[in-house]
Amino acid sequence: MIKFLDLEKINNRFRDEIDSRIKTVLDKGWYLQGTENEIFSSNFAKFCGTKYCVGVANGLDALTLIIKAHGFGAGDEIIVPSNTYIATILSISANGCTPVLVEPSLDTYNIDVDKIEEKITSKTKAIMVVHLYGQAVQMKKVWELARKYNLKVFEDCAQAHGAIYEGKRVGNLSDAAAFSFYPGKNLGCFGDGGAVVTDNEEIFKKVKALANYGSDYKYHFIYKGVNSRLDEIHAAVLDVKLKYLDSDNARRREIAKYYCENIRNEAIILPKSYSELSHVYHVFAVRTANRDKLVDYLKSKDIQTLIHYPIPPHKQEAYKEWNTLSYPISESIHSTILSVPISPVLTDDEVDYVVKSLNEYQG
Repeated sequence: MIKFLDLEKINNRFRDEIDSRIKTVLDKGWYLQGTENEIFSSNFAKFCGTKYCVGVANGLDALTLIIKAHGFGAGDEIIVPSNTYIATILSISANGCTPVLVEPSLDTYNIDVDKIEEKITSKTKAIMVVHLYGQAVQMKKVWELARKYNLKVFEDCAQAHGAIYEGKRVGNLSDAAAFSFYPGKNLGCFGDGGAVVTDNEEIFKKVKALANYGSDYKYHFIYKGVNSRLDEIHAAVLDVKLKYLDSDNARRREIAKYYCENIRNEAIILPKSYSELSHVYHVFAVRTANRDKLVDYLKSKDIQTLIHYPIPPHKQEAYKEWNTLSYPISESIHSTILSVPISPVLTDDEVDYVVKSLNEYQG
């Protein structure tokens, strides 16, 4: 069986280092907001090219706290792609803001930057981009619109750790950015985890306080905050794995390039990348007209697959007020998209077998 993602194999590569760092945490007996968080936050900020990083409990909290720290709320609109994981949109709703959906590009699956301006109104406060599947959004037009209309720009980097746009890593392309460290991410911990990165000291301090019950120092509360903190064990694990992220991403790109050059099947549409470093291939997402048939076929070949994602946000029951709306590009993607195995621990033989199997598929 070729697993979609073999987390045991991925993490066992660093087992000795991880065991050592976890032992350090246990020996100290300090489990929250300690030196491991300080070390990782400093190293991850440097990796992203930002001045500040705050570890939080998960990626959704990171997004929610960014909006909250900017003071946006009821009556404010935030532009967001219609093709994304629902957490992006939930973070907007959680702050009482109104999500304004923009269709994606069928080439990149990211927000279509040429369709953003028509959705901007007097109520628009920010544009939230999502670097979906691991590919950085082409940000030039987004920056231009932000300057023209005096808007903030936020990034959802949950799937794109290390992706690069015009010489800058994601996380350093906006006013503030959110990361998830869910175990299956390119940089994942051993449970839920997340972070906010920014160059803005005021936003950094506000997010840090908001995530700690609204406290700026012990038993003193300046905001109505929440409890959203990255624990010391997760921070230690992430700091070990961070050193290997670039090489892991390079292996993902190598596999993706091989897939793109060798999968030759008219029934399968391959992903596109606009530059070599823009994509870190969190997933390798193909499209096909008869997805269920391809899923069953690959299952018969002992190849695991996943769907990212089967139902678009505007068709979810949670947003029933949108259920009658039409976003045809998003709907097309969600009905045809399928992710096949890609990870830094896939062997060349496994990669060849995936290619051979896809080429033999009769759609």
